[in-house]
Amino acid sequence: MSRSVGESTWSIPLADVDVDERVEHAVHEAVVSGWWSMGPRVADFERAFADFVGTRHAFAVGSGTAALHLALLSIGCSAGDEVVLPSLNFVAAANCIAHTGATPVFCDVKGTHDLNLDPEDLERAITPRTKALLVLHYAGYPCDLGAVLELAERHGLDVIEDAAHAPGAEWNGRRCGAVGRVGCFSFFSNKNLAVGEGGMVVTDDDEVAETIRLLRSHGMTSLTWDRHRGHASSYDVVATGFNYRFDELRAAIGLVELERLLERNAKRRALADAYRDALAAIDGVVVPFEGAQSSAYHIQVALLPPGVERDAVRAELAARRIQTSFHYPPIHGFTRYRAASSRPLPQTDEAAERLVTLPLYPHMRVEQVNEVVDALADVLAAQHVSAPG
Repeated sequence: MSRSVGESTWSIPLADVDVDERVEHAVHEAVVSGWWSMGPRVADFERAFADFVGTRHAFAVGSGTAALHLALLSIGCSAGDEVVLPSLNFVAAANCIAHTGATPVFCDVKGTHDLNLDPEDLERAITPRTKALLVLHYAGYPCDLGAVLELAERHGLDVIEDAAHAPGAEWNGRRCGAVGRVGCFSFFSNKNLAVGEGGMVVTDDDEVAETIRLLRSHGMTSLTWDRHRGHASSYDVVATGFNYRFDELRAAIGLVELERLLERNAKRRALADAYRDALAAIDGVVVPFEGAQSSAYHIQVALLPPGVERDAVRAELAARRIQTSFHYPPIHGFTRYRAASSRPLPQTDEAAERLVTLPLYPHMRVEQVNEVVDALADVLAAQHVSAPG
């Protein structure tokens, strides 16, 4: 038996967590073990995740933001550096860059047909101060990593993959997150692999891995679990680190969810296909990433017809108890980053005015997809009729 959480508030929530007996049992076992902080389940989760993505190292951390911060620090980002990233992204990416002392530099997306970064504009954003390229696989669709890697090699730059949307997605037969020097994942409650809060940093680079291992836990040379088992009696501190550790309860959930991630991604794909087919009947609505070969199908986005008032559409859908969102307000439009953002990003600006995120989660039904699309069609038709002229 499983329990759906979100539908108590919304008839169709934006995202939803499905709690079943496997999750309950795993958490119960972790609780009654008496060891709740980082221990054997975290180590098991890290090994399983590294095997899943195909890297030598994986480090579970407290959030996807912590993963990004550690990734940037591990490659030496600091004051005076610049890191190029798409503005159509969650603000955590830019904040983490700023916390290292480096400067985020924003690049444009390809357009309404493809909301991933534009490699040509990415190259235009590179300067002699550029240290790294922080690339996002938007909505779970791999960005043009071939072009990104070529640029990185030519300019001597590191590539960090923000794979928060893309666990299980593949590029050229390799899992997203395992292609750049460092990959970052998020396990927030709306993500494909959800544990509540949490993240993972992966790498094949031994030096980077050692830096992440130290910085994750205060720069200490041994952990509490090591000392509990008698593997160490004391510790030294060799770096200025953080408390970015993970815990046993979330690792227990993560181990269960990792086993069925690909199965649930396949369910997401079937729903995304149903959305694409149904939305094609609404004039002016654009569903990006037509013909994409691989995705984790993290979120279902659509672009409304030009001139439509998105807030009014969302309010009408909410009145019908259908939850929607907007991924994302571009970072360069926020007060914190507006003054420092001088590069024109016309494709991002155009897409951002029209974007809406529709409900998508693995246990959603095709009938609910059709209900969402029918409601959207009704709202758009009413708005068009009521528009002046």
